[in-house]
Amino acid sequence: MSTGGKRIGGIVRFLAANWKINLAAALEYRLSFFLLAGMMFLNNLIWLFFWYLFFERFPVVSGWRLEDVMLLWSVSTGGFGWVSVLFGNFNRVALIVSSGQLDVYLAQPKPVLLNVLTSRMSVTGAGDLIFGLVVFIAVGDLTLRGCALFACALLISGALFVGVMVIAGSLAFWLGNAEGIAGQVFGSFISLTIYPTGIFRGAAKFILFTVVPAGFIGYMPIGLMREFDPWFAAAAAGSAVLFAAGGMLMFRAGLGQYTSGNAIAMRN
Repeated sequence: MSTGGKRIGGIVRFLAANWKINLAAALEYRLSFFLLAGMMFLNNLIWLFFWYLFFERFPVVSGWRLEDVMLLWSVSTGGFGWVSVLFGNFNRVALIVSSGQLDVYLAQPKPVLLNVLTSRMSVTGAGDLIFGLVVFIAVGDLTLRGCALFACALLISGALFVGVMVIAGSLAFWLGNAEGIAGQVFGSFISLTIYPTGIFRGAAKFILFTVVPAGFIGYMPIGLMREFDPWFAAAAAGSAVLFAAGGMLMFRAGLGQYTSGNAIAMRN
């Protein structure tokens, strides 16, 4: 086997081991795990119920129907969910950098960013992922084509979540305590992904498809799943790759600016 193949194989085994450890840790207190995941599932369901009440009064809004909004929530929560389960530290990069916890990862012979992202599993994220899958099963296209498009939507959605938050979190390398900024970006990005893009106009819509790419997640139920638009699909996939790559490059550049926090820490 070539050196490159051995390296890839090593990374795959490393990821599998990390995910296995994270799952075992989460299931150590099973009642807590199921309660937290169940509460997040219920929280999402309540929000969807309010949308149901809204569309009972206004059946079509800017071309969007209740089924489209349900698929939007399926894509948004599902994408956020699988990323939170597998890359649970994606929204904690700023905290890890500014608090000196990065020292632990720098001392390990593994890709630093990948190690940071996969060293934690979000229990509530499991509830989001299950919710997204259940909603898709309820209203989605369950043909092979429909399931493949939904899988692509989840992949793009998750990559955008990770890319945006790694970029925001990496600001801590230069700004120091950037937790507040990262927290604002996190909350705003999530909020913008659960509303139909049809309600936005002008400059706001332009920003949603450029600076803050939440618009790609918001439009996927229409442009990717209901009426497949190859141009939109290519733009969404390209944006996901661009932001994910941008996050990796910005984190790598930030490592050159990092000064040890001299903190004695252990990885949980």
